[in-house]
Amino acid sequence: MKEITDILKAYQKATKDKKKTALATVVKVEGSSYRRPGARMLITEDGQLTGAISGGCLEGDALRKALSAIVQQENKLITYDTTDEDDAKFGVQLGCNGIVHILFEPIIEEDPQNPIAILSALQAKREDAVLTTLFALDGKQQLGTSMLFKKDTILSKIPNEIEEAIVKDAREVFANKTAAFKVYPYHNQEIDAFLELIHPPISLIIAGAGNDVQPLAEMAYLLGWEVNIVDGRPTHATAQRFANATKIVVSKPDNVLNQVDIDEQTAFVLMTHNYNYDLELLKYLLDTNAPYIGTLGPKKKLIRMLEELNLATPENENRVHGPIGLDIGAETAEEIAISILAEIKSVFTGASAIFLKEKKNPIHVYGLNNN
Repeated sequence: MKEITDILKAYQKATKDKKKTALATVVKVEGSSYRRPGARMLITEDGQLTGAISGGCLEGDALRKALSAIVQQENKLITYDTTDEDDAKFGVQLGCNGIVHILFEPIIEEDPQNPIAILSALQAKREDAVLTTLFALDGKQQLGTSMLFKKDTILSKIPNEIEEAIVKDAREVFANKTAAFKVYPYHNQEIDAFLELIHPPISLIIAGAGNDVQPLAEMAYLLGWEVNIVDGRPTHATAQRFANATKIVVSKPDNVLNQVDIDEQTAFVLMTHNYNYDLELLKYLLDTNAPYIGTLGPKKKLIRMLEELNLATPENENRVHGPIGLDIGAETAEEIAISILAEIKSVFTGASAIFLKEKKNPIHVYGLNNN
């Protein structure tokens, strides 16, 4: 989601500067690739790039293709095939031994349903959405970014002949929480569809406003997460200390949950260094549907807290991550922040957090959460 947010900001600036733009989207990958479907990059006519569609090897050629799309004002699907080990002949040196299909769409500002307008609708509300991009591996019908499906709204420019079938499949993707690739008959040819499940950014609520919270809040912001600071001390929980926080709440524990929102993408971290504050807040949190709760400090502290609350059950011990973080040998506040963020990320994506060199399956398995 951060990449899309950065693209929208870059587009606003380009529009202000009266620069023409194009959106490049990885719509399909066969074999190995640095980026997976859903990776995006905005290209301006003067060569400014925001986002990424590869590790850097495709960007130079992508600029030329984007400029062609801008000049001709039409969508273009470009395929980079490096299954032939002699990839130097393509002039891009992918080095990934895969096939990458990238769709280039010129952004026509006068079109109220251009790709940027559809992407902008993602930010209207914190909820899951399905984004449909239509392209043709064999043919010229490159319809592009065509529909945004949310629980209560649909923004679509899909042709009537195939809209009903695509909406039906989008509902399934929304319900199953996993992306899909589909093929539909259209005008005597086949149209490919990439139905991408997009989650809102992780909302990190940190109970605590000490100095050790500052690097955690800043790193989470750099990841594109929404950062919320909660503390009972007005001298610590300030905009000066947490300039990039979405919300700062100064409150006693019993009123915290009335001032923050908890949804399926919320991580709640207790690190006030005030035992009684954390204890009372934990009592209220265990009654919520917060998908992630973490506590700073040793395991025995968590067990003691649960015992004092008369909530020391195996289920609660498993539910709360205490001590919080992955075992990376962290010592400093910055290192601990990395450890905490890595664990939260792995929980929300369902990843194993093992060494990648020990992973037997491909690194990228599409369908995982895109947080």
